Amino acid sequence: MIQGHGGNKQHLADRMGCRLEDIIDMSSNLNPLGPPERIHTFIRENIHLIHALPEPDAAGMSRGFAAYHGIDPGCVIAGNGTTFFIYTLPLALGSKKALILGPAYADYEDACAALNVKTSHCLALAENNFIPDLDQLSAGAGQADLVFICNPNNPTGTLIDKQDLERLIRCHTNTCFVVDESYLPFVPDAEDFSLIKLAHLPNLVVLSSMSKIFRIAGLRTGFLSGAKALIRKLMAHYQPWSVNALAQAVITDIYNHPEEILPFFRQTREFIVKARRAFVHALAETDGIRLFDTPVYFVLARLDRILASQLCRRVGEDRFLIRDCANFKGLSHRFVRFSLKTNEINLALAQSIKTTLAREQD
Repeated sequence: MIQGHGGNKQHLADRMGCRLEDIIDMSSNLNPLGPPERIHTFIRENIHLIHALPEPDAAGMSRGFAAYHGIDPGCVIAGNGTTFFIYTLPLALGSKKALILGPAYADYEDACAALNVKTSHCLALAENNFIPDLDQLSAGAGQADLVFICNPNNPTGTLIDKQDLERLIRCHTNTCFVVDESYLPFVPDAEDFSLIKLAHLPNLVVLSSMSKIFRIAGLRTGFLSGAKALIRKLMAHYQPWSVNALAQAVITDIYNHPEEILPFFRQTREFIVKARRAFVHALAETDGIRLFDTPVYFVLARLDRILASQLCRRVGEDRFLIRDCANFKGLSHRFVRFSLKTNEINLALAQSIKTTLAREQD
């Protein structure tokens, strides 16, 4: 489902008859602070790298990631974004039946469908604040050979404790668990939740995205960590030069300066906590909308009297692009998601939402 994502700024710009840069994209989950200036400088000074082929297996950037996390570099693969791995895993592992903890990123199911892998869902419910039922998840995992878990989850933002996940994984040794930690760097104390150091377990792979936290989505970079036996299976389906030369160089440079990484993460986390608090406060007394609690920078909301498509269209008239969540299995045409930006932009969106909902009430 190539169109099943946020970020279609061009469509809204065409509808509004405005420039692409006039659209405020709050539909795609990217760091509101943008990349560190070091990345911009590095790209400007190293654009010549596109003239030559990159390393075929991107081993250099994998070594940097492994060194930073203190794991064996033989347990890491670099890829063209985490979605690259999502589409490769069912094939490489010969999966027959997959379980998806949802509501979740549509590409987990789409990747399985492309390979005729049967899928089922363990759906967390709005009335439980989208906190998953781990007993139900465990029961489903016992009937599958592959399980997808996004932690923290997109689009709900819910986060499962590391100990609970480890217990689940160790309980089902014949099931491979794919834990997608693409949004974990945004969470306070994220290091206490990560499973990367457990990726030696024979039935666990962990996905890590560079695109979101460093806001370099166009470079398409991500990592998979796992036991060496799993890595060998995946490498049998790995295409050479999957990560372009500039992306490899940027990520290698990031990990060549590890002392700058955690301060940037902390700065981002502190910013998000304040921005989210202000946004939630701005909509706290607004009838017709419920915001779900989240530790990340995107916020899921349920609408009571208006459809998601209607809200998207009306705030689009103010040139805000937000995410209609109707195509997430387990949600409906009543759910939208906002990816926060600067406080000024967030409050302007809140005002646009309040105006729209007040108009519906009249």
